[in-house]
Amino acid sequence: MRRHRLLLSLLLVAAAGTATAALPAQSAAARTATPLDRVIPAPASVRAGGSPYTIDGRTRIRVPGGSGEARQVAGYLAELLRPATGFGLPVTTREGRDGIVLRLGGRDAKGLGAEGYRLRSGGRSVTLTAARPAGLFHGVQTLRQLLPANVEKRTAQRGPWRIAGGTITDTPRYGYRGAMLDVSRHFFTVGQVKRYIDQLALYKINTLHLHLSDDQGWRIAIASWPNLTTYGGSTQVGGGPGGFYTKADYREIIRHAASRYLTVIPEIDMPGHTNAALASYAQLNCDGVAPPLYTGTKVGFSSLCVPKKQTYDFVDDVLRELAAMTPGRYLHIGGDEAHSTSHEDFVAFMDKVQPVVARYGKTVMGWHQLTGAHPVKGAVAQYWGYDATGPEERAQVADAARHGTRLVLSPADRAYLDMKYDPSTPLGLSWAGYVDTRRSYDWDPATYLPGVPARAVLGVEAPLWSETLSTSAHLEYMAFPRLPGIAELGWSPAATHDWDGYKERLAAQAPRWDALGIGYHRAPGVPWPAV
Repeated sequence: MRRHRLLLSLLLVAAAGTATAALPAQSAAARTATPLDRVIPAPASVRAGGSPYTIDGRTRIRVPGGSGEARQVAGYLAELLRPATGFGLPVTTREGRDGIVLRLGGRDAKGLGAEGYRLRSGGRSVTLTAARPAGLFHGVQTLRQLLPANVEKRTAQRGPWRIAGGTITDTPRYGYRGAMLDVSRHFFTVGQVKRYIDQLALYKINTLHLHLSDDQGWRIAIASWPNLTTYGGSTQVGGGPGGFYTKADYREIIRHAASRYLTVIPEIDMPGHTNAALASYAQLNCDGVAPPLYTGTKVGFSSLCVPKKQTYDFVDDVLRELAAMTPGRYLHIGGDEAHSTSHEDFVAFMDKVQPVVARYGKTVMGWHQLTGAHPVKGAVAQYWGYDATGPEERAQVADAARHGTRLVLSPADRAYLDMKYDPSTPLGLSWAGYVDTRRSYDWDPATYLPGVPARAVLGVEAPLWSETLSTSAHLEYMAFPRLPGIAELGWSPAATHDWDGYKERLAAQAPRWDALGIGYHRAPGVPWPAV
């Protein structure tokens, strides 16, 4: 019997050795714990020290108190970690001093606000504490960045899976940290949008602005005006098949965004950028004649008919249906590049449309040209100007900000992710100049616009326009590596802002993007790992 036991032990050791040998090799660097301050966005406070915590086959994810949303975040974390680690990582509501603990409320959550978290790591456990579930979720994004990049892979990888010892206390600088996706110039499927949402969540972005209508396509189903999608959504730039979201599709995008703690802001651009709508319904045109569908990339040639009563019936129906589908507080009504609308008509249009948004329980958001009209109380203007923007236009925005209009900053030559990196970039545009990775990071939202009080700045947003982008690979190449920098401007304290330190942390993200299958631009000036 003793001989049989010895033989069985030898067989088990041999099998374990074979299984271990089949796992991918891991570099020496990956076997050491990532320092707590090496993540993006930079945490507000880091106190390193003590033993690291190692995730192993005995690790449990604990959710003391059993909050439903906290359990969902714990389940999300378990799903992230199980494939690569190979561990079961059961989620339990039992108290315990070991494992990964996700805790809502309590003394340790004081001062963390709606999105902040505290991460404490030591030899026996790693504990994430937050006042609200969003904070736990953001803490999970930090935790995953503290683990080796191979944790992102969907097949078993070699450990160890260590989290450095110490404490991170982290809260966001701005409450609005957004990214915009233009699905009108080129249409992107629900699956593609969800993939982008997941990428945004990794860097604590909390808002997805969807540009749902433009000259080239109308992308959201409106039951009272069905031709908007069946005809107006039937093409895109270059004449492709286009597409649109049913109401069920849109709700699925909102559901997925909410599961990643992002709020969706839908945009219907008006009164310009409306050729898809004008082509769908002749009565929206002043002369009653519908123009042909448009598949080019020019701007500023279309306009709703401001004097017509039917225009406002149309606007009311669209905003009513959109508000009913959208749980977030904002509806974006566009307002940019309305070159075919006189200033008087533009002001008259905005004066009539802003109250419609309020009628359906939402807050108005518009491009910064809204400040040339009469922004209603509480309105938010999104600034997309750049270095070439004239002083009068900048002063107009600043004056509105001093009188209560809040601002989201998206300067085109800093935050527009569709701008070319340099003249050799195969995708994108360059009308605002070339925007390399350092330029997109090296500015301060609080001081960017002279005359704007710091209290007026809600946050930042990185728009991604799609005139030249038609695949997820295109989106990722233009967004990475610039998107994490905009996210850091929105989250991290101004005191952490330092290009020399940031570029090192940015380079360290490359293996994670590789593991996630994100194709990125290897920007000059960043010390990327050797390929």
